[in-house]
Amino acid sequence: MAVISELIRAESDGTVSFGDYTLPSKTKKDKFEVGADSYKVKTFKEITKLECNGMFVYESVPGTAVSRLSVTEDAVSFQVEGYEDAEITLGLSDSTEYDVLIDGENAGTMKTNLGGKLTLSVELESGRSTAVKVVRK
Repeated sequence: MAVISELIRAESDGTVSFGDYTLPSKTKKDKFEVGADSYKVKTFKEITKLECNGMFVYESVPGTAVSRLSVTEDAVSFQVEGYEDAEITLGLSDSTEYDVLIDGENAGTMKTNLGGKLTLSVELESGRSTAVKVVRK
């Protein structure tokens, strides 16, 4: 996987790929339509953020490239790549427990806050993607 040079794109399987952690300054793309959804992405070396229909979906510090992001009522899954370890925040359901899997390994159970945000750390290695899956308990 590599950076998403067009900042965001729809994949043939219905997922979304986005982010370019190599950019030196903040770049954004707004009103990217996929089906009935409208996405907005902001990305560069320090942060990557995604919104869908005005709602928070994903944020990483520092910036990352995400491929095949799939969001359902019960799970979020994606591949992530970056040049160093990242703190990733996901917008999920309020006060809900989720099982977190990183590269297929159980990273434990986490509970979202009242705003529905769940923050996890992912060890990243440049040039290698890491699989993340978060599943409602």
